[in-house]
Amino acid sequence: MPTYVAFLRAVNVGGRWVKMAELRDALQNNGFRDVESYIQSGNLRLTSAMRSAARVERAVEEVLREGWKLEVPTMVRTPAELRSLGTALAGLDTPLPGQPRRYVSFFKDEPPEGAVQALHAWDREHERVRVLGREAVLWLNLPAHEAKLTNARLERLGGALATTRDVKVVDELVQRWGG
Repeated sequence: MPTYVAFLRAVNVGGRWVKMAELRDALQNNGFRDVESYIQSGNLRLTSAMRSAARVERAVEEVLREGWKLEVPTMVRTPAELRSLGTALAGLDTPLPGQPRRYVSFFKDEPPEGAVQALHAWDREHERVRVLGREAVLWLNLPAHEAKLTNARLERLGGALATTRDVKVVDELVQRWGG
């Protein structure tokens, strides 16, 4: 069975809470196998007989809707896509001075070319972004809560839903689940 990595958008924020152990059980009870999670922000590895990442996204979203009455957009990648992202991240030059924090935003759909150009043109002091297919890499030389390039703005500019992770989390997931 194929393996997938799922990123849940805003699953445990704003007073809503899904315990990952309960979610793992619910997914296993709905046909998924070998379900693992990493930290409470909604990073999952699972196997499924489904051959389409889009079908896996819809199925995970349905489990959350049925079990918790929550609409949680889910972005699914294969281990090979995650591994490829890790390689791309390692090869990127930092476009800001010093040691900026790096984040990866996972888009639900690939941004259209005009959106990619708009994101690449983002030129605020202390903030840069680079789109790599269905992901965007953000560099920030200021605290994330002070950035103008919020997830909401990233979604508007990118034309697709997104969820963001610190690059340290992404690096860990590449090591754990990109093999």
